[in-house]
Amino acid sequence: MSRIVVLGAGLGGVIMAYELKDKIGGKNEIVVVNQGSTYTFVPSNPWVAVGWREPSEISVDLTKIFSDRNIGLRPEGARRLHAHESRLELNDGSFLDYDHLIIATGPDLAFDEVPGLGPNGHTQSVCQTDHAARAKLAFDALVKAPGPVVVGAAAGASCFGPAYEFAFILDAALRKARTRDRVPMTFVSPEPYVGHLGLDGVGDTKGLLESALREHHIKWITNARISKVEAGRMAVEEVNEDGSLKTEHDLPFAFSMVLPAFRGVPAVAGIEGLTNPRGFILIDEHQRNPAFPNIFAVGVCVAIPPVGKTPLPVGVPKTGFMIESMVTATAENIVAVMDGKAPHARASWNAVCLADFGDGGIAFVAQPQIPPRNVNWSAQGAWVHAAKVGFERYFLHKIRQGVSETFYENAALSLLGIKKLKNLN
Repeated sequence: MSRIVVLGAGLGGVIMAYELKDKIGGKNEIVVVNQGSTYTFVPSNPWVAVGWREPSEISVDLTKIFSDRNIGLRPEGARRLHAHESRLELNDGSFLDYDHLIIATGPDLAFDEVPGLGPNGHTQSVCQTDHAARAKLAFDALVKAPGPVVVGAAAGASCFGPAYEFAFILDAALRKARTRDRVPMTFVSPEPYVGHLGLDGVGDTKGLLESALREHHIKWITNARISKVEAGRMAVEEVNEDGSLKTEHDLPFAFSMVLPAFRGVPAVAGIEGLTNPRGFILIDEHQRNPAFPNIFAVGVCVAIPPVGKTPLPVGVPKTGFMIESMVTATAENIVAVMDGKAPHARASWNAVCLADFGDGGIAFVAQPQIPPRNVNWSAQGAWVHAAKVGFERYFLHKIRQGVSETFYENAALSLLGIKKLKNLN
């Protein structure tokens, strides 16, 4: 009997636990370590920030679900990984040994890298549901006293989709409140061009997003480095292609939401052979760490090199379906290792994304997510918003039912030719 520990109960961690349970049955122990016992559907956080969702509507208490599936839950959270000893030190001072560890922590939010950035500074965030709930209070104040808005991402960010989504969702919410005409909006991003998304674009995301920003009267600044934020003012440095200073912008704001750069969580950061300098987990083609063969990693915590050279640091996003493909490959490979075989499964890293704009949106499919690609497609329309709502309900249903995938999901993805594992033949 082996003990498999999953560190983190976000999208990757919860689905990882369900999929492992399906594959190894009751013969082995599965334990999930997380800070708390609640799963939240992070893609809905922008809706929380404008009052279209309550936090309780996108949150799931995992205690009974895990208990019913005979999955252990340690809600104390991890203080430090002792990789050489194959054990986790938990925040209550206890230790948890493991035979195999899957790291699915998500990121540490590096607000401190820009003075004044973040919920403890002068800008809002939708990275966590509690952040989004605080942003809702600031949104209410904006509706009562309209003024300039700045939305975007800091240099080093690696998840630009939610920044674009929130800009358009905020635009839609202000139009519904009949105050949009008194709210000039500016989008700031370290991307070299609008729609780069950390992926050098997908299909015509550059043209689609530039057009959408124009149609919604949102100005933009790319190659933008936020140097500091003070109450009601943001200092932004726009750089040239060689990284030299081009222009300085002093942007006033009554409301601002900026995504920070990501880094690895403190529990794993700085372990030689396990992480890169930013604290992200190093993996091979089988999601396995080369230095510690009993450690695998999935999701945002995984180290992925940037896509091409950019004047400012621009990370690579890890989208939902891409993470699920990592999960399936990892589950297959852990089963193989436990059977005394070599890992063989490789995640497709295909991406299927729905970027909601409140009353429309942009969808894209990238196979794989990292170029060059076999499929490189994007489209827009009101149907995207409806699809995002439907996906939210479906995914939360999966979490509450304790399943990693359904027959209908597999049938739909197979019909579209979208797979989680690479065909190695």
